[in-house]
Amino acid sequence: MKTIPDLQACIRDGIDKLSFGEHPTNLYEPISYIMSLGGKRLRPMLVLLAYQLKRNDIERIVRPALAVEVFHNFTLMHDDIMDEAPLRRGQATVHEKWNNTVAILSGDTMLVKAYDLLLSLPETVLSEALKKFNQCATEVCEGQQIDMNFEELPTVTDAEYIEMIRLKTAVLLGFSLEFGGLMAGMDDKELKQLNAFGENMGIGFQLMDDLLDVYADQTKFGKQVGGDIVSNKKTYLLINALEMANTEQREKLNYWIGKDDFVVEEKVKAIKAIYDEIGIPNLTQLKIDHYFDKSFKILNEIEGDQSSKQVLNDFATQLMKRDR
Repeated sequence: MKTIPDLQACIRDGIDKLSFGEHPTNLYEPISYIMSLGGKRLRPMLVLLAYQLKRNDIERIVRPALAVEVFHNFTLMHDDIMDEAPLRRGQATVHEKWNNTVAILSGDTMLVKAYDLLLSLPETVLSEALKKFNQCATEVCEGQQIDMNFEELPTVTDAEYIEMIRLKTAVLLGFSLEFGGLMAGMDDKELKQLNAFGENMGIGFQLMDDLLDVYADQTKFGKQVGGDIVSNKKTYLLINALEMANTEQREKLNYWIGKDDFVVEEKVKAIKAIYDEIGIPNLTQLKIDHYFDKSFKILNEIEGDQSSKQVLNDFATQLMKRDR
């Protein structure tokens, strides 16, 4: 059984060995750049952790596991363009460092490379893995489009928001775990359990991301703190603040939402103050705990090597308690 540091080392070594291409340099350099920025490597880690519940020969699946990391970074590259985000993992985003055209083409190439990595799978699971991956990738795109649609809607409900983040973020975590289980030879019941565990954890993970976007330490977070506030993004925090605010608080929220010319720090400070008055941080934390609790309950029901199961449990606990 490998520990979390062991598995992280496997992922790092695997990424270092990847070769995406050389010419033209401005197509491939952005890929190497975003892959070198690090991050949590959460998704390939979940693939390996799920696989390890049944099997120990981790090395044989590192390459296909990296397909989910390449795909994830492809989505980030394109999402950053849509969000006009200046930072990713504390560094300039690809479209800022190069330009939008380069970021689009490099992202497209990453999607192709993800499929190349999946082709290293044995034929016994290749067809099923591709089918599940395609469904997941489509749902991620659906979630991103729904998120974009929210910008044009006057209101969004709590349930609509949760479904959007389930698609945009959580399904890829669910697929990552199911993918590891599939390669390990688990049955349909176990694969569904792994997927459900991942989806619930993924919703909690994204809600935590929303909370950190407003309240994290900028030196740890790696993205622009308050970015969601600046862009009037309809997060769980804003949706519930508008729902729960009294007349005066709602007027202040709408004032800042409708204001085009503002000092960023002033807007973030003002809306954070309203969130604090209403109790939004505590409300959001309760929702985060709800989904993580559901995920841990499902994990307890999954059969597998107990030591490996504890490693997976510990990793999920780290995600729940993260500050960046």
